[in-house]
Amino acid sequence: VNFNGTGTVAIRDSEGVSSITDGGTGDYYANFAVAMANTNYAASSNVEPSVSNGGSDTYLSSLATASCRLNHFEVGTRRDSNTCNVIVMGGQS
Repeated sequence: VNFNGTGTVAIRDSEGVSSITDGGTGDYYANFAVAMANTNYAASSNVEPSVSNGGSDTYLSSLATASCRLNHFEVGTRRDSNTCNVIVMGGQS
């Protein structure tokens, strides 16, 4: 899924992600159209930083069969991003 993580969160394009839930600044849930078979799937993320002079840290957590959570920080502070990407690979139920 590729989505806008600023303002009104919106999916730009997706394969298998039905919606994005905005959990607050720098906190998003990618909700799957079809549940994964288990929580042992592979997931990766990429976020375009909004601060050019500091470190950026993005990670996925809370891998559930129906969703995964993306967390994004810049210079130690949660931040929204204009461009967020999540890739998930694994068996579906």
